[in-house]
Amino acid sequence: MTEGSGLAAISFGLAASLSWGTSDFSGGLAAKRAHIFAVMVGSYTMGLILLFALAMGRTEAMPAARDLVWAGIAGLAGSVGLTAQYRALAVGRMGIAAPIAAVLGAAVPVMFSAITEGMPGTLQIAGFGVALLGVWLIARAQSGADSADQASAQPDARRGLGLAVIAGLGFGFFFILIDRVSSEAIFWPLIAARGTSLLMLLIIAQASRSQWQPPRAALPVILLAGVLDVGGNTFFVLAAQSGRLDVATVVSSLYPAMTVLLARAMLKEEIARVQGLGIMAALVAILLIAA
Repeated sequence: MTEGSGLAAISFGLAASLSWGTSDFSGGLAAKRAHIFAVMVGSYTMGLILLFALAMGRTEAMPAARDLVWAGIAGLAGSVGLTAQYRALAVGRMGIAAPIAAVLGAAVPVMFSAITEGMPGTLQIAGFGVALLGVWLIARAQSGADSADQASAQPDARRGLGLAVIAGLGFGFFFILIDRVSSEAIFWPLIAARGTSLLMLLIIAQASRSQWQPPRAALPVILLAGVLDVGGNTFFVLAAQSGRLDVATVVSSLYPAMTVLLARAMLKEEIARVQGLGIMAALVAILLIAA
């Protein structure tokens, strides 16, 4: 990896983390007013429309069927991860489920990249470790303390742990599979991934008889979350195309820091000491990876 490509991967990865972190903040606000499936379906639909518009406006050539298949499978992995994540937070111990999913989602592509692209430099390896520690600290504090009922419900805790592992694997395989797209196209592979994810979400929502139509009052925030999520996906693809998958994934996975900072700025939520340490670790990790 050349210096130029490495800096490009880091820059696009940071843009992805900022966009995803803001999208999570917007989606969290929307989830206070609407059912989670309504938020997901609404934001995914908006994202799909935006991606179509961008693909047509860029007059991007349609990639090969093989690339669309890889992207579609990536979308399935991502939707499985997201569904398992929300379920893990609902039935298990949040203080365990959230950081496991976040760190595992970043660690899996790092291990895959080490096998397929070779080991990164010593400073980058140190940066990866510091970044994963930072994500763990931020996500663990952000998810909140366990309730007494959750602490005493050991079956639910074990179930939540398994779902968190599934969520992390789903996120990790999404990063790996979307990177398998060999075409230089950006938007059509994301359309395939987003369309597959939306279809799976609608099937799950219908099967569980969940409310998935977004309410009008929450629609603006839901649509904003969808636009920002598309931005994060686009920047991640650009990061992965510009350099190593592990660099793109780890830097992009720092998005919880942006969510925490927005919650502090917009909602006046206090930043816990452990979250502050996690944000500082994230900044140090960026410097190490960039070095």
